[in-house]
Amino acid sequence: MSGLARNWAGNIAYGARRFHSPASRDELTEIVGNASAARVLGSRHSFSDIADTDSDLISTQRLDRIIGIDKAAGTVTIEGGVTYGQLCPALAAEGLALANLASLPHISVAGAVSTSTHGSGDRNGTLATSVRALETATADGGIVRFSRGDADFGGAVVSLGALGAIATITLDVEPAYQVKQEVYLGLPFNELVENFDALMGSAYSVSAFLSWRGGKVDQLWRKSRAGDPVFDPARYSARPADRAYHPIAALSAEPCTEQGGRLGPWHERLAHFRMGFTPSAGDELQSEYFVPRRHAAEALLAVQAIQEDIAPHLLISEIRTMKADELWLSQAYRQDCVGIHFTWKNDWPAVSAVLPKIEAQLAPFEPRPHWGKLFMMAPEAVRERYEKLDDFRKLARRLDPAGKFTNQYIRRTILN
Repeated sequence: MSGLARNWAGNIAYGARRFHSPASRDELTEIVGNASAARVLGSRHSFSDIADTDSDLISTQRLDRIIGIDKAAGTVTIEGGVTYGQLCPALAAEGLALANLASLPHISVAGAVSTSTHGSGDRNGTLATSVRALETATADGGIVRFSRGDADFGGAVVSLGALGAIATITLDVEPAYQVKQEVYLGLPFNELVENFDALMGSAYSVSAFLSWRGGKVDQLWRKSRAGDPVFDPARYSARPADRAYHPIAALSAEPCTEQGGRLGPWHERLAHFRMGFTPSAGDELQSEYFVPRRHAAEALLAVQAIQEDIAPHLLISEIRTMKADELWLSQAYRQDCVGIHFTWKNDWPAVSAVLPKIEAQLAPFEPRPHWGKLFMMAPEAVRERYEKLDDFRKLARRLDPAGKFTNQYIRRTILN
């Protein structure tokens, strides 16, 4: 199990004494029931120590079955280790689709859901909003099921792994659709700020990539569904790309999903990266902060004010949007959000020095950090952003009274 000893980026070395990789639900519940302390590991794409433990680390990589597709109900049920890259082609083959996708199809669905990870677009929430039901292996070796509409469903979906190990998850699906992806270059930063709602709402999914240099948006990626309004670039100062681009322009665009405005299957356009490629070797760090949509312009200007501190340590930054949800620990809980994402050079001393500066700039706008990425915010500042935190704590105590799934991260961020 040496391949599980570190996260994908290599910045976290797991301290587990024992590694497990169950291949069935029964094996999963037996391991959970027998462990004195445990955490669950998905595709290892978290940059924080959220998955770490000094006891038993349970990998879901072999829990990779698509259990069933119910076209009449509009659902698919999968095991807890299935990745988007595994799920999407299977749905497409049945003429079905997910409403939204992560940038990387390589990540596990359950891991993305548990940390409130997201795709983007004004019409979509985080990836967790597609969950219809889930089954969790609890500390006593049993299984508990949560379904949309249950009193505790809002706490069970974005759980940070603190309630147990996700055994199965049921997602909403819809009829398959077509998407085209267009890239525009050199949009002045002030035009993004002044026309934020119009630009970010101009397609089904929109991402603005910035290096925080030169007063411009390096790239604007627009992913449009068939039937969306036609975009008029003449209203803005950006120019259509003359070739395919990687978000980091110096890198090859070969791993990226097809651009150029040609319609194609949803799962070959909505993610930024193609399923058959590993987009990078993981030699990077990531941070992300979510602020209420109403503060978008002010928050972006606040970050721009310290761009000279940010740019030397940055690979690329991405701005995207998502709509509000009712999931207790979601960064979009009851607020439409803007995500301000940073992909950093793999230099933690430098990154750890600049993060407090970004957080200070964003503080007036009540930022919520991504649970699985790197941040320096004081735990009490994070906790005060979540009005349902006490309800989540009660749910965790009920399902895990001895704190089997509580690690240093959960104690530091959620419980204290």
